[in-house]
Amino acid sequence: MTQFLQVHLLTFFPPSNMNRDDTGRPKTAMVGGAMRLRLSSQALKRAWRTSTIFSEALKGYMGERTQRLGEEILKTLQAEGVSEVQALAVARAVAGQFGKLNEDETPARIQQLAFISPDERKAAFDLARRYAAGELPLPEKAKGKRGKANKTEGEEEVEAPEILLLRESDTAADIALFGRMLADKPAFNREAAAQVAHAITTHRISVDDDYYTAVDDLKRPSEDAGAGFIGETGFGSGVFYTYMSINIDLLIRNLGGGDQARDLAATAIAALVEAAATTAPSGKQNSFAAHGRAGYILAERGKAQPRTLAGAFAKPVEGGDIMDASIGRLEEFREAIDKAYGPTADATKVMRVGGEGSLADIIVFAREGV
Repeated sequence: MTQFLQVHLLTFFPPSNMNRDDTGRPKTAMVGGAMRLRLSSQALKRAWRTSTIFSEALKGYMGERTQRLGEEILKTLQAEGVSEVQALAVARAVAGQFGKLNEDETPARIQQLAFISPDERKAAFDLARRYAAGELPLPEKAKGKRGKANKTEGEEEVEAPEILLLRESDTAADIALFGRMLADKPAFNREAAAQVAHAITTHRISVDDDYYTAVDDLKRPSEDAGAGFIGETGFGSGVFYTYMSINIDLLIRNLGGGDQARDLAATAIAALVEAAATTAPSGKQNSFAAHGRAGYILAERGKAQPRTLAGAFAKPVEGGDIMDASIGRLEEFREAIDKAYGPTADATKVMRVGGEGSLADIIVFAREGV
C-alpha cells in the first residue's frame, strides 16, 4: 500500500500582506461563517521551492518554470556564430516541444509556462546544436512565418524525424513534488506527489488599512507641508493552519525509481518540511518583515487515506492565547476523527515551541518514511 507523510503546521504571522488579491488586499476566505486570512497553495509552494533551504539542498536537481527556453537557445546559438534566422528556426523547433509557440514579437517563446527538468534542458541544448550544425533536418513547422532557414530554392521538403526531449520521469525534485501539466503533450504530464492546501487563520480576522505617506527629501521647508506620495495598503495578522500530504511512493516513481531516487526523495521531503516551517511568501515583506516560524508541527506517517485537520477550525478559535487554543483544538479534533474512522498514522512526531520536540526531530522523522 502507498505510504503517505502528512504535515500539519500552525504558524503565527504578525501584521502582513504576504499574498494579495487583484485589489492589492490580503487574500481571505469565508470559513465557518467567519472571515479568515488565506495564503494560497500557489504562493506557499512558490515560496518553499525558491527558498535558499530548498534550492541549496537540491542544487542540480531542480527544474525551471519558464516560457523562455527558446530565447535562451536563440541567444546561445547566436553567441556561437549561428545566423539569426537559422538560430531562431532552431530555437522554435526545440521550444515547440514544450508548448505552443508565439507568432508575435517573441517568436522563440512559448505561450504557457512549462516546468523543464535539468535533463530536458540539457537535451534541448544538445538537440539545438545538432540542428544548427546540419546533423538533423529542421522540422518545417517550427519555422513559422520567419522563413525557410534550412531550405534553398528547388530543394525538396525533408520530413524531420521526431526527437523527443520530454521525460516521463527524471531527477527534477520540484517537478516530482509539485507536478506539471503540458497541455500539448499530456503524456508527459507529471502528477504531483505533494498536495498543499491553502493556509487559513484558525480564527476570525478583519483586514485593516495602513494609510502611509512618503516625504520628498529635497522639498524645502518654505514649501507646503504635504507629502510627495500618499498610499494605502491592507494588512492582517493571525495563526495560520497549513496542511500538506506527500505520496512517498509516487515521489520515488516520479524520480525514476531505485535507490538513487529514494535518496533524492528523502532529501526533497526534508527540504520541503524545513522550508514549510521557516519560509513565508515574499509579498510586502520589505514593509512588514513577517518572517514567522511554525509554533507547532504535527507529522504523521502511514498507509491510510490522508485527511486534513482543517475541520478543527470550522468554528473559529477564540481567546487570548490563539496559538495555544489552536493547538488544543487541532489535537482534540485529531483524536476525535481518529476515534470515528480509525487511526490514520502508524507513527507521529510533534514539535511545539516551548514544549516537546524540535524541527530537527521532525525532519529526521520525515526522512525515515522514505
